[in-house]
Amino acid sequence: MAKVARELQYSDEHEWVAREAGNVVSIGISAVATDALGDIVYVDLPEVGFPVTAGETCGEVESTKSVSDLYSPVTGEVTEINPAVVDDPALINSDPYGAGWLFKVAAESEGPLLSAEEYASKNGGEL
Repeated sequence: MAKVARELQYSDEHEWVAREAGNVVSIGISAVATDALGDIVYVDLPEVGFPVTAGETCGEVESTKSVSDLYSPVTGEVTEINPAVVDDPALINSDPYGAGWLFKVAAESEGPLLSAEEYASKNGGEL
């Protein structure tokens, strides 16, 4: 069963949100999603300065099984992307809640988010 990190919040589309300093949040995809996707081979992330809207697509994740849209769980402006996952997308599989983070946003608002408990219950993850 896939691990769900207690300290994070989650979207219905399997993205996680970690609060940082001020209004900045880090965003990645959950271990539940990486398990379903299989080996991730390519990631297309929004560019720094790009405006994202909660619930809207902002990139793609390609695995050996399929191509999946990446949805932003918050509305705001992208402030940073993780170059390590662009160079080595397998980091998303090996460390989805750490080195596999995708991008950071200066968040103005957020879409509907689930607690770790709600997400795990809904998606079969393990806390």
